[in-house]
Amino acid sequence: MRKGFTLIELLVVIAIIAILAAILFPVFARAREKARQTSCLSNLKQIALAAQMYESDYDERTASYSSHPAAASTYSYREMLEPYLKNDQISICPSDAATNPWSYGPNITGVTSNGSTGHGYLYCYRKIATIQAPSEGAMFMDTAGSYFRYNGGAAPDYLDGLSATTARHNEGMNVNFFDGHAKWLSYSTVMGEAAKERATPGSSVLLRAGL
Repeated sequence: MRKGFTLIELLVVIAIIAILAAILFPVFARAREKARQTSCLSNLKQIALAAQMYESDYDERTASYSSHPAAASTYSYREMLEPYLKNDQISICPSDAATNPWSYGPNITGVTSNGSTGHGYLYCYRKIATIQAPSEGAMFMDTAGSYFRYNGGAAPDYLDGLSATTARHNEGMNVNFFDGHAKWLSYSTVMGEAAKERATPGSSVLLRAGL
């Protein structure tokens, strides 16, 4: 006689497989997102290097969010940095579901005009020597595809261009800094810096780079 599995035995096996799948699928999803996060971080590192090459060619000044701040713009930071990037894919975060040509935006928080061409953007033809904390000041970040800035508002809208939906990597975003390095920051950390800025204007080095 051939002996088969009973219905109870089959149900037990199916239940075990279902439990293992429920445990492992989120692990696989996190691992996949971690790989995308690493790729995105590499993109921002390359953008920081491109920004440094631009600065070395243009009298140690940053590029600018707009070619003509506070006036009609004919081109932007995208066109300024693209000759140094040589690869359109670097400007796209692998976790960005939008179709923006750039997934990253510069920090255009309003600052004093010291060291710039007279306009208040942080990332606006600014002399690098005037940035007091380049290793702590955010230059580019995961955004909705344009820019980010502290806007002087109240919670939860401290920042333009950033939200929980742009925290694409494990509840955080990748950031590069004026000294050229890049790292991941949690969304709560970034919002905490904005809250600090609201409480004491000029206190957030992350958003104002010490200016």
